[in-house]
Amino acid sequence: MTSGYGPRFYKTRSLAVEEIDKGRVRINDQEVKPAREVKVGDTVTLRQGPVTRTLVVRGISSQRGPAPVAQQLYEETAESLALRAQAAEQRRLASDPASSLEHGRPTKRDRREMDKTRNKAWNSRWSASAD
Repeated sequence: MTSGYGPRFYKTRSLAVEEIDKGRVRINDQEVKPAREVKVGDTVTLRQGPVTRTLVVRGISSQRGPAPVAQQLYEETAESLALRAQAAEQRRLASDPASSLEHGRPTKRDRREMDKTRNKAWNSRWSASAD
C-alpha cells in the first residue's frame, strides 16, 4: 500500500507487507498487494494484533511528517472505535493467566510424588511379561 506518506499502522514496511500477504489488510473490502495505491475515500480494514480497525482515507501527504499530522489523514469509523473500546474493556476485565496458578514450580518432593504416581499408573497398565 503505497501512496506517498500517510499514517503508519505497522512499525516497519516489512511487517506491513507480511500482514498484507497474510490477507489481514483490505481496501474497499478487496484483498490487496503491497504496491496497491491508496486514494482519498478508500476504506481500509486492517488487523493490529487482536484488534480489527476500519479507516477511511481523508488525505494523502507528499512528504513524511509527524504522527499528529498523519492522524489527520484518516478517520476511524464509529463502529471500529466501538469495537476497539469493547475489546479493550474485555482485556481489562480478563483475569491474568498467571493469577490462576496457586503454586509455582513443583518442589523436589512434589516432583518425586508426581513421578511415583505416574510410574504406578504406567506399571499397572503395561507389563513386559509374556503371558
